[in-house]
Amino acid sequence: MAARQHWVVVGLDNGGTSNNATVLDSRGHFLVDRLVENGSFVHEGPAAALSALASALKNVLELTETARSEVRAVGLDTPGPTSADGVISSRGATNFSAPAWRGFDFRSALEERLQLPVVYNNDGNAAALYAHHRFFGDRAAEESSVSAIVGTGLGGGVIEAGRVIKGVAGMAGELGHIHIPMDGLLEADQLLPECNCGFSGDGESVASLKGIEKNLLPYWLGRYPDHELHQMASIGQAAKLVRSYAENDDPMALHIFEQQAMALGRLFTIAANFTDPAAYFLGGGVVETTPKLRDWFLEQVQANTVLREEQRRLTTLALVPDLDMAGARGSAIAALASVRGVPQFTLS
Repeated sequence: MAARQHWVVVGLDNGGTSNNATVLDSRGHFLVDRLVENGSFVHEGPAAALSALASALKNVLELTETARSEVRAVGLDTPGPTSADGVISSRGATNFSAPAWRGFDFRSALEERLQLPVVYNNDGNAAALYAHHRFFGDRAAEESSVSAIVGTGLGGGVIEAGRVIKGVAGMAGELGHIHIPMDGLLEADQLLPECNCGFSGDGESVASLKGIEKNLLPYWLGRYPDHELHQMASIGQAAKLVRSYAENDDPMALHIFEQQAMALGRLFTIAANFTDPAAYFLGGGVVETTPKLRDWFLEQVQANTVLREEQRRLTTLALVPDLDMAGARGSAIAALASVRGVPQFTLS
């Protein structure tokens, strides 16, 4: 094990089924290079989830032979919707469906449980923060970026001068719920897509697994009446298979991914005219695929991101690195920045 200084921070990525944990020392060195997971038990309510996170902390410290006394702070990320300080929405959330979660102050409860300072971000912001620091290195505190994380929903993050922009209610960077132009994206007879949040025509209504299930796949199955996915027991099961069909050059599946790429490009175009970032990062299941499909998809996103020539010369479109670990690592970076008081450090 590499030599380290006398203190560390821990990153805890809380998900719907599992927690992932990592340890970052005061020099910016991660002490684990793989997933370190345990069950999250969030569907059993807050008490079970807090116990699971405490176990995740204990486990990763034992794995890295780190004394608990060396831990200065813990970074926590969860799926949304939550406030900027980690209070679960009063209306609940997909991963926090038990009534006890509504309005639950997750950050404060974990801080009390662990008796350590806890720094909170939502999972999209945490992944965005890691992508930013990994890409820019020692220039992270001088640069800006926007990230889109495509999964069941569409998360995101805006980083300015190395810090997450959260907004007054914690809703900054919610790329999934920005309305995007639909002219030229939808077919002439395709209905305006609806999002689970209640909006119509936002990014998540197209560029997400839920967008495929609720809006895109039902339409395209109507255009391909003999497609094999008609045989699936449910539209939800069929939606999860669209990526594998696209990997095999299935025309219907490629139409769906083309529409998703167009939506993401339009979101990045909005970002270009609002924050003018130095880098655009893309992550999620949509790019956790074969190199051929991933490269094609990135080309489609880039082709639909309209930048001025001055911007194009100075910006980059790249993948979020180490995506399975990005949440925990971004949470650890946030904790380290909090302890230091500034985001000026380099990951080693």
